[in-house]
Amino acid sequence: MIWKTHLAIGLAIALYFSDYVNKPLIFIPVVLISSFFPDIDSRFSYIGKRALFRPVQWTASHRGIIHSYTMCIALSLLIAFFLPVLALPFFLGYSFHLFADSFTPQGIKPFWPLKAVSKGVVTTGGKIDKAVFYTFVLIDIVLLATILYTLF
Repeated sequence: MIWKTHLAIGLAIALYFSDYVNKPLIFIPVVLISSFFPDIDSRFSYIGKRALFRPVQWTASHRGIIHSYTMCIALSLLIAFFLPVLALPFFLGYSFHLFADSFTPQGIKPFWPLKAVSKGVVTTGGKIDKAVFYTFVLIDIVLLATILYTLF
């Protein structure tokens, strides 16, 4: 999936759950940021272009350990020990990124180091990816309108 699709999905997840959390102004940005996080392992990704992530790219292959629920859960637990308020939004953004990428031909190894791959037919930047993006943009608008309606 392209970065815009991950962002649109992350925003929908963040808006949907925002009514159920104590600090939505922390929750929403963390979900959005963590929805990009798995792509730090690719120098061609929106976030991976930053020089800060070069050491990660030298040591991890794209769609390897970083694109696994193993890493998602491990990092979420680590965050829960030190910054508990960030653990759930981090997990949601990261895990929905992985879920979306599991529909691409390259897929993901969900439970690395196991070799099993979860993959599909959605080409990154292709017609289905764009359709998913526009669908989630509409969902984002509806969720945002619903939130604004309940505030006023």
